[in-house]
Amino acid sequence: MGERVEGHGGHLALAALRAFGVREMFTLSGGHVFPLYDAVHNSDGAVRLVDVRHEQSAVFAAEAVAKLQRRPSLAVLTAGPGVTNGISGLTSAYFNGAPVVVLGGRAPQFRWGAGSLQEIDHVPLVTPVTKLAATVTSTDDVYGAVHGAALTALTAHRGPVFLDLPLDVIFSYGEGAEPETTTPPVLAPDPDEVARAAALLAAAQRPVIIVGSDVYAGDATAALREAAEALHVPVFTNGMGRGSLPPEHPLAFAKARRAALRGADVVAVVGTPLDFRLSFGDFGDAQVIHIVDAPTQRAEHVSAAVSPAGDLRLILSALADAPAGNRAAHVDWVTQLRQIEDAARQAELAELDADTDPIKPSRVYGELRKVLEPDAVTIGDGGDFVSYAGRYLEPAQPGTWLDPGPYGCLGTGMGYALGARVTYPDRQICVLMGDGAAGFSLMDVESLARQGLPVVIVVGNNGIWGLEKHPMRAMYGYDVAADLQPGLRYDDVVRALGGAGETVEKPGDLGPALRRAFDAGVPYLVNVLTDPTDAYPRSSNLA
Repeated sequence: MGERVEGHGGHLALAALRAFGVREMFTLSGGHVFPLYDAVHNSDGAVRLVDVRHEQSAVFAAEAVAKLQRRPSLAVLTAGPGVTNGISGLTSAYFNGAPVVVLGGRAPQFRWGAGSLQEIDHVPLVTPVTKLAATVTSTDDVYGAVHGAALTALTAHRGPVFLDLPLDVIFSYGEGAEPETTTPPVLAPDPDEVARAAALLAAAQRPVIIVGSDVYAGDATAALREAAEALHVPVFTNGMGRGSLPPEHPLAFAKARRAALRGADVVAVVGTPLDFRLSFGDFGDAQVIHIVDAPTQRAEHVSAAVSPAGDLRLILSALADAPAGNRAAHVDWVTQLRQIEDAARQAELAELDADTDPIKPSRVYGELRKVLEPDAVTIGDGGDFVSYAGRYLEPAQPGTWLDPGPYGCLGTGMGYALGARVTYPDRQICVLMGDGAAGFSLMDVESLARQGLPVVIVVGNNGIWGLEKHPMRAMYGYDVAADLQPGLRYDDVVRALGGAGETVEKPGDLGPALRRAFDAGVPYLVNVLTDPTDAYPRSSNLA
């Protein structure tokens, strides 16, 4: 054990997290957690306090930091409704494997059961969506408990943790001892399982690799590239796996996925669940290799040929070092897919340049592709409009794409924007938002404006819940609860909150509007009136 740390409960908690590199606290003000604010105030600027207008945004912001920086991050929620307002954010972090530490205020222990303000036992509520949830009952236990929780969050498979700090614990003074390490254990994979996976890929005629968020979270993108190049296997990506290979890489594919999965004889899925985004792991007659960062992530509904579990860098490096096997045959397969990929890219050019009135969502992304810089962080918060983003935008670098992930929670946008801007003060931060999603978190533009955090928000405003309206009409011949106000001026909302913006109705006005947005230096919303009859063409079974 290291040196002793002394102070009130807030000081002890923050000191434990600073050892993990935590430099920011996201919160909405509450009296139950004042000592944590006091600790930040007295940190000599080492920790930044960023406050929001809804607790969900505090947790979403912490999730963004945790994912982008691959380290624990901190959200502080006051007791009762403060914690319950943050549960969607906790759940999102749980599904996305983000090492978020949430510290909650709690009514005092000495009066528990008497009906103090906002008295409720949070732990049973958050246990299903956290790796660890507990109440700290002694001030002398705060440092060790917070340190242990952060280490748990960071240990694969990563995920959020929650600690309750009662009033009489966090306001009291105590001490703790600095633990020896902030480094989580490295899980070594079974070498026989890795060898079997390598042999299957090497012997395949038509192999495919699909890469998900855990490859970025596990800092395994370099090892992935080595493995793909050594075996000469085409790579497709989802989530934060996007950008693992640059779009110009000869083994990077995006448009030929359907043909690849229909024709593949071996599919290796790395660092992502076999969920609805990947046909629940049903790839026809292909053998499935499911490579995961922990045994708990192995799919139970699929009979994988082999499923190595452990540190993804170790597994992918071992694949790279394995005998190349049928590499020559893979060349023909890659060439075949490249022809399909190139044809699809050529076919979409007309969509990206569509000169229609109303504006097609595809044209919005055609213009964004011209102005987004290679290291821009792109954030998706919406249904159909953001689905088009996944189709048309291709991150040039790893760690530059944030979406809600498999939980599909709307309202992440402004929180993710806060976390991304705090992480990268000098990069472009662009939030892509449906007009439905705008209703969940747009008030937190005030948080961005007040704290000098400029971002660009592009709203695809079609005046409907497109993901529901079109399917409902197809099923029943009518729709209900699927209409919003057409032409609503979300840019006026942002202007009233301290930002700026404009409404765009003609495709030719999109490019100049986007350039003004990125040059503005304040939160800026480009409100694009898009075609309500345009429905994203879905083929996936979501259930």
